[in-house]
Amino acid sequence: MGEAQSALFPNYARYPFTFVKGEGSRLWDENGKEYLDLMCGLAVTNLGHAPKQVTERLKEQVDTLWHTSNLFHIPGQERLAQLLVENSCTDAVFFCNSGAEANEAAIKIARRYYQKVINQPERYEIITFNMSFHGRTLATLTATGQDKVKEGFSPLPEGFVYAPYNDADAVEKLITGKTCAIMLELVQGEGGVIPADPDFVKAVANLCERHGLLLILDEIQTGIGRTGKLFAYEHFGIEPDLVTLAKGLGSGMPIGALLGKEKLRTAFAAGSHGTTFGGNYLSTAAGLATLETMLQENVSERAAEMGSYIMSELKSRLAGNPLVETIRGLGMLIGIQLTGSGAELIKSIHEQGVLVVPAGPNVIRLAPSLLISKEDIDRGLDTICQTLAKAAAAAV
Repeated sequence: MGEAQSALFPNYARYPFTFVKGEGSRLWDENGKEYLDLMCGLAVTNLGHAPKQVTERLKEQVDTLWHTSNLFHIPGQERLAQLLVENSCTDAVFFCNSGAEANEAAIKIARRYYQKVINQPERYEIITFNMSFHGRTLATLTATGQDKVKEGFSPLPEGFVYAPYNDADAVEKLITGKTCAIMLELVQGEGGVIPADPDFVKAVANLCERHGLLLILDEIQTGIGRTGKLFAYEHFGIEPDLVTLAKGLGSGMPIGALLGKEKLRTAFAAGSHGTTFGGNYLSTAAGLATLETMLQENVSERAAEMGSYIMSELKSRLAGNPLVETIRGLGMLIGIQLTGSGAELIKSIHEQGVLVVPAGPNVIRLAPSLLISKEDIDRGLDTICQTLAKAAAAAV
C-alpha cells in the first residue's frame, strides 16, 4: 500500500523495506532478501532477533496469563526488579512501557522527592544537555536539548535548562536554588554517538553531591550490556540516584524501567504515579529472560571485546578516507562521523544488504547484536568500508 493510501499518520520517514522474519543478526524482507542487521531496531535486540531463551519464556507466559493490571501483584515484576537491583547500585524499580515513560517517571520522582519528601517545593528545575535526546512526551522532548523535536508543540512545560555537553564548568554556572537534578546520557546516541568524558562525568557527580542534587542517568540506549558493561555508569566509577532503561531490556517487547536509590522510595507512594500496561506479564517475562541470559552468558564482556574489535578495524580501514572525520563510541554503540551528509551512503549500504542507521545528519551509527558473530561483523565492516572508499574515490 502506497503512503498516500495508508491509514497511518505519516510521522515516520520509513525505509523502503518490509521485514517478515528475523533470526540472530539477520532479517528477511517480503521478497526473501536477507539483510545483516547492524542497527538492531535502534539498539533494542541486544541478543539478536527472536533469541531462544526469550521466545520460550514468552510462549510459556502467553499460554498462562497476559494481563491483570498493577492493582495486583505480578510475580515477574518482582523477580525482574530484584535482579536489576542485585546487579546495580539501586534499590527500587518502577516498570513502564518505553524509554520516554521511564524518563517521564524520573522527572516526576525528582520533582516529587524535593516537594513532598524534602519539603523544598522551589526546587523543580532539571539541567540537561545540548544535543541530548530523552523522548517524545511533552516533558521529555522539553528535556531534550534539540530544538527540532520541539517544533510545533508549544507551549512547552517549564523546568529545564541546558548545558554544553562535556563542560562541567558550564553546568555549575546553571545550578540555582531551583535546581533539583542533572539528567545525563553517558553516550549521546541520537545526538551523534558522543561519549561523555570521564572527568566530566565525575565532576557532574561531584556537583550533584555538593549541591544536594539528584543525578539521573538516561541509559535507555546504553543500558543492558550495550557499552560493554551491564550499565554504562560502571565505566565511570560513579553511583547515580536514578537510572532509566528500556531498549535492550525486553529484546523487542515494550518495556521501560526507572531504577532508584532507597531514599527515593517514599517519593512514589501509592497513587503518585502509575501505568495500566507497565510491567505486565509478557513484558516482564521477556525482560527476565533477557537479563538472565545477559548475566549467565557474560554478554556484556563479549560486547566489550567485539566493540573494541569493531572500533579498531574501522579506525584502521578508514584511516585517510577524506569523507571520515572521526570514529567514536563505547562498546557496541559506535558512530562514524562524516564530513558531510550520510544519507546517500546509508542508502547504498542498505542496498547491499547491511542495515545501519544515522545519528543526526552526518553520523553512521552501528548498534549490532551483542552476540553477533565475528564473521558477520567482518562482512558488515567490508560493506561499510568499501562503500566509503568508493564514495571517496568518486568525489576526487
